[in-house]
Amino acid sequence: MSIHNAAIIEEGAKIAKNVTIGAYAFIGKNVTIGEGTTIGHSAHIEGQTTIGANNKIFPLVSIGTAPQDLKYNGEPTKLIIGDRNVIREFCQINVGTVGGGGVTRIGNDVLLMGHTHVAHDNQIGDWCIIANFVALAGHVEIGERAVVGGMSAIHQFTHIGAYAMIAGASAVSQDIPPFVLAEGNRAKIRGLNLTGLRRYFSREAIDALKPIFKEIFRGESAPRSAAEKELEKADLSAEAKALCQFILSSKRGVPRSSGQNEEDE
Repeated sequence: MSIHNAAIIEEGAKIAKNVTIGAYAFIGKNVTIGEGTTIGHSAHIEGQTTIGANNKIFPLVSIGTAPQDLKYNGEPTKLIIGDRNVIREFCQINVGTVGGGGVTRIGNDVLLMGHTHVAHDNQIGDWCIIANFVALAGHVEIGERAVVGGMSAIHQFTHIGAYAMIAGASAVSQDIPPFVLAEGNRAKIRGLNLTGLRRYFSREAIDALKPIFKEIFRGESAPRSAAEKELEKADLSAEAKALCQFILSSKRGVPRSSGQNEEDE
């Protein structure tokens, strides 16, 4: 371990091997840090917080602090952070609340850019990118490989599906289905996230998704009704099924489409 002699490590903290902790960092007594993790100077980590292996935590972060929820009364709720994440300067990540399940969770290989706020009971999937100054309110769920553009605000209890892209400076108040591009205040569906999809899916999979997307978001029926109808088809791809099932399970509803993505055709 390489722990600066000006760091403050409370008795009870569990620090694995090969951890680096910078000057003036504070590590609370209930914190567990996995091997190979690097913590920058003046970082503050407290609460019932578990951090996995090989994370890079930059200076001046605030991790594991109490939620900004007036119902929180000091209960021993948790924050669980996986492996190989990058958490940049001035990020704030709160523990969960009893009413929200008690756990804020960040998966593996996530990038949280500077000044990101991750509120209580958020569930962030693997390989997500959350850009600078994003505010995630409480109980937000984000699927794997989703991207949230800088200075966006995500309403509490909102779900963002896997492989979705939220454009910068958006305000999201409804659920955003997987595979789509959303933008605006309030955010609307602009098209499929084709640039992102091409990184991870075959041309055949994307081509199979396009007509389903158009029928749901550009047809005459409301998205929920269209998704129900599409699910009745026997030959739907796995991606198309996931899109329809997300819409049908949404509690906040999904936005309608507005405009046309240049690459839709």
